[in-house]
Amino acid sequence: MLFYIFKRILMTIPVMLVVALFVFLMLRLSPGDPAAVIAGDFATAEDVAKIREKLGLSEPIFIQFTKWIGALLQGDLGTSIFSNKPVTELIAQRIEPTVLLALTTIVFSVFVAVPLGTVAAFRAGSWIDRMVMLFSVAGFSVPVFVLGYILIYVFSLNLGLLPVQGYRSPFEHGLGPFLLHITLPTVTLSVIFIALIARMTRASVIEVLEEDYIRTARAKGQSEFKVLMRHALRNAAVPIVTVIGIGIALLIGGVVVTESVYNIPGLGRLVLDAVLARDYPIIQGLILFFSFIYILLNLLIDLTYTVLDPRIRY
Repeated sequence: MLFYIFKRILMTIPVMLVVALFVFLMLRLSPGDPAAVIAGDFATAEDVAKIREKLGLSEPIFIQFTKWIGALLQGDLGTSIFSNKPVTELIAQRIEPTVLLALTTIVFSVFVAVPLGTVAAFRAGSWIDRMVMLFSVAGFSVPVFVLGYILIYVFSLNLGLLPVQGYRSPFEHGLGPFLLHITLPTVTLSVIFIALIARMTRASVIEVLEEDYIRTARAKGQSEFKVLMRHALRNAAVPIVTVIGIGIALLIGGVVVTESVYNIPGLGRLVLDAVLARDYPIIQGLILFFSFIYILLNLLIDLTYTVLDPRIRY
């Protein structure tokens, strides 16, 4: 097990290097000049040249990449062009809302999607199954920002039950205000996640229910609930956990849109502001940070396979 963990950690190094190279080249070769953006509309060519020199943009791309990688290996993600603050400091300031939104989304999605998918599998072909599948298709079809505005219109503007926008930290304002402000963003971000997990749960449980040991358990007189929970769902857990890991990529992308719709000061909003301002260091740092989190979570999910299925050994 320890050798496998060590091997997987080593495998992340070339992956992160490829991601770093891709991000660096994508931003550098994209249209537009960040020096011209910083200088403003009324700047002269000499002013723009001075800013490019200061930022190191006049050097060859290979030299820029080498210096950037060297600083990255020392834990330096760079300094924001506009705020002149370290990127690591900006991430630390914005990470709480994003982490808590992601956690509430994952917990809510799993607690809703797994029972839905299990019931749909148990009642395959019934109206319950059709409703779950209809919800899954709709969940993939409706864009996150459209769903967000619909929920704001219904629950905030019309019914007045929940706040329109904003964020309240549970550590500063208490659990109540936090839950009021995080409910709509969580539901908005969870819909596509629930659709994904519910469909995979349904498919996995249906496949397991056809196994011989399920018929044996029923022949022994065990209740349907026990058959579902102890035998079917447990043996179908590995693909469900796998799709949860894959869905994290959807979660990361959805955070950017959701935080913008609900005006949440998290990493997603920081990404949007950095893209609009063409603040290269922030964009690079955030993409690398999200990539590292995604790789780490997938490693943890792989390790849970041995817990869910003792037959799996690394």
